[in-house]
Amino acid sequence: MKIAMLSPIAWRTPPRHYGPWEWIVSILTEGLVRRGIDVTLFATKDSITSAKLEAICPRPYEEDPHIDAKVWEGMHIAHLFEKAEEFDLIHNHFDFLPLNWINFVRTPVLTTIHGFSSPKILPAYKHYNKKAYYVAISEADKSPELDYIATIYHGIPVEEYKFYGEHGDYLLFFGRIHRDKGTHEAIELARRAGKKLIIAGIIQDQEYYQKEIEPHLNSLIQYIGPVGQSGKSELLGKAYALIHLINFKEPFGLSLVEAMACGTPVIARGLGAIPEIIEAGRNGFIVSDLDEALAALKQIPQIDRSGCRKIVAERFHQDRMVEAYIEVYKRILGKEKREEKRPWGGYRVLGEEKTFKTKKIWVDPGKRLSYQKHQYRSEHWLIIAGEAKVTLEGKEYFLKPGEAIDIPQGSAHRIKNMGQDQLVFIEVQRGAAFAEDDIIRLEDDYGRTTK
Repeated sequence: MKIAMLSPIAWRTPPRHYGPWEWIVSILTEGLVRRGIDVTLFATKDSITSAKLEAICPRPYEEDPHIDAKVWEGMHIAHLFEKAEEFDLIHNHFDFLPLNWINFVRTPVLTTIHGFSSPKILPAYKHYNKKAYYVAISEADKSPELDYIATIYHGIPVEEYKFYGEHGDYLLFFGRIHRDKGTHEAIELARRAGKKLIIAGIIQDQEYYQKEIEPHLNSLIQYIGPVGQSGKSELLGKAYALIHLINFKEPFGLSLVEAMACGTPVIARGLGAIPEIIEAGRNGFIVSDLDEALAALKQIPQIDRSGCRKIVAERFHQDRMVEAYIEVYKRILGKEKREEKRPWGGYRVLGEEKTFKTKKIWVDPGKRLSYQKHQYRSEHWLIIAGEAKVTLEGKEYFLKPGEAIDIPQGSAHRIKNMGQDQLVFIEVQRGAAFAEDDIIRLEDDYGRTTK
């Protein structure tokens, strides 16, 4: 099994401090390599991995203002897809942009959707829904308009996070400084509780920071900037509680899992995937407003910190995540062996004997097969779903589900999807030979005419 792992290039893989997508890519890649899987990581040149590293972008664009994100992202994605035939499967962690390459390669593409940054990107996922494979990172983050092969929670190397058994004396905000993440709400909670608050993370919204955060900084409300992996455990583990009063639907919540791995309970608004992570009274509390958060603070000492870590070890360990992805890889590769993708759609062989061969064929909206004929076989087409236009020896026939047509041996023919949905039909071949090379292409939309 040869896997091409496509990481973002906003940050290094693994990141020096912030970079949750890159962090998960690194954890998964290293876990796969330890299991003997041949992985090639496509990331920035300064990335660190035990897999094979393929890179053209010298440094992360968030760390180097001379790196133009649009230019290098396009080159980075192209670099992988130009090598697509070298791999059994491409695992995309780069959001929707790589989907635009799917029709140009035969290698199956699995995309982990790390969250929808905007509803405006959903059309891209919908457009490739039947051609790509999608993994959700939580049940809450699933779109009802997409099909998913699995839901796989993020996993972390729990053993690398030091456990702290005693409740600390400060509250912690750990994440990007942005209105969505509720930094200001954490400040207000600390002020009302009379507790110290440490704020750690990158400033993603400078105006928000200057207006809503910076004026409140003092000896009790401290901003310390982003914290790297080496300093995470101490900062997270010595906190009284992690405060996560978000204002958006959280796709997962990696910082929650990291805090709990160190023994620190979480107080969070129950938006998005939060209820899938927090078990009230065991590893934290779900609240709806500041009053409930204030009441929850008083109950934090009742939580067994070792129980917080136990939940992470059982549900969010990297081994669980890696094994789940391996199973998905096997399912995809098993399916792809039975199916052949084509620029117009694809087919699956249902059965084959000496005297006949049966296929299930699907054609994407607006696409058509080549105008072709066969020397050694005839065909019978039965429409299962969609609207078809069949051209047979220059004559056109329009077929709906349940209707059929015979294609005599040696006759020029083609079929086109005339509808908005996928066209599906069953093809029964009869004759002396059924190989794919028994195709004489007279016209072709993809430059494959027979010379």
